[in-house]
Amino acid sequence: MEIHMSNLCMVYKTGKEALKNVNLQLKSPSLIGLVGPNGAGKSTLMKILVTRLLQTSGTVTVDGQKLYGNEKYIKNKLGYLPQDFGLYDELTVYNFLDYIAALKGLEGDKKNIIENIILDTNLMDKRNSKISTLSGGQKQRVGIAQAMLGNPELLILDEPTVGLDPEERINFRNMFSKASSNKIVILSTHIIDDVESICNRLIVIDKGTILFDGTPEKLIKNAEGHVATCIGESMADILVEKNFKITSRISTAKGLNYRIVGEVLPDGINLVSPSLEDAYMFLMLKEEVKA
Repeated sequence: MEIHMSNLCMVYKTGKEALKNVNLQLKSPSLIGLVGPNGAGKSTLMKILVTRLLQTSGTVTVDGQKLYGNEKYIKNKLGYLPQDFGLYDELTVYNFLDYIAALKGLEGDKKNIIENIILDTNLMDKRNSKISTLSGGQKQRVGIAQAMLGNPELLILDEPTVGLDPEERINFRNMFSKASSNKIVILSTHIIDDVESICNRLIVIDKGTILFDGTPEKLIKNAEGHVATCIGESMADILVEKNFKITSRISTAKGLNYRIVGEVLPDGINLVSPSLEDAYMFLMLKEEVKA
């Protein structure tokens, strides 16, 4: 599958410009991390791709066909988990997935397909439980299960690991990684660990503009020489005044240990190798300085 977005713009009736001349090419197989602050335009972009919104201007093509006017083509190949996904509380887990399978028009051994996805999402013990009785994390697993049902060619997941415990997050990250071997998977998240561990491409968006599009390793390389640690209670005021970002504060026997990112770092501190989170914060800091 190939998706092309050209000069994509979205302006809401309120006048808010949610997307500004977005140009992206997505091609399977790939697992893409879509990252940005709240209100950056991530959800708007995903809603356009799943035909829940029509862009103000620009074009989107899927496998050479314009998305607008060919919505059925993309929907037949789509698995989608929105952040505000709703469930039918009175249905059991199995019955809900059976209903979704009917909506998707799944062919073949539908029962076996449903049973396998229930097993993969660790819901076997809740198979016959009403959704109203599930915990928040279990409901999130049902949402992931319905998105992955039928092995779609395009899988779009908006904050899929919210509410999951660390072990479940690891299991689902592995599942998303495996799924991306033959499809496009777009993972929108605020959890940088989820992106760092599995995504082979990272797209950072802010204020409707693409700030970065490349590998996580490339973004990390861009932050080399701009991340350091320092110790001392008095450093906090200095760092704020000099427009650095403090990414962590850890209490030690010698005092607070600050981890900071900045364009030009102060003298007398220890440079360290950046993490992906450091690199992301450095990119956002540079944008703040420009503004």
